[in-house]
Amino acid sequence: MGSVEEVAVLDPVDLRLAARLAELRAEHGWSLGELADRSGVSRSTLSRAERAETSPTAALLNRLCHVYGRTMSQLLSEVESEPVSVVRAGEQAVWEDRASGFVRRSVSPPAAGLRGELVEGWLAAGADIAYDGPSVPGLEQHIWVQDGTLHVTDRDVEHRLAAGDCLRMRVWGPTRFRCPGPEDVRYALVVVKP
Repeated sequence: MGSVEEVAVLDPVDLRLAARLAELRAEHGWSLGELADRSGVSRSTLSRAERAETSPTAALLNRLCHVYGRTMSQLLSEVESEPVSVVRAGEQAVWEDRASGFVRRSVSPPAAGLRGELVEGWLAAGADIAYDGPSVPGLEQHIWVQDGTLHVTDRDVEHRLAAGDCLRMRVWGPTRFRCPGPEDVRYALVVVKP
């Protein structure tokens, strides 16, 4: 018997996200090379993400959001059909970065003219995500841990958060989110654009 090759099936949100990433680059009039120079992401990775050959990682989306001046929730909301004022639990956009063990639910997708958004995040035990910088410099974040333990590093200071703890920070540089385990961590994240 021959082996069956596994084919990755991308979620419809990933397909719309790929199309939106290609649109954003076109709107700016940038080649893949120019976007690679601005974002620090290789041309091949950008090309694969825009052609929906791979699901982008959280770190990749963060870099692109920085270049395009958007928060991740704003970018993800742009691939939704139409903003609404009430988002039912079953309709909230969920995005997963399987490679890093990160799941993100947009509880209140942003709408034009609004600066705040609410996100629910999960990190698997052992997950460790480093961001080069915020998608928008000066971004205000409030991180409220619901379950588990989360270590957040900002400005070379590591904050060790347990269930019920809340960290408020304004992000200007690199950050790191780490779940030391042994259990996964679930947290609420309030993001406010400056």
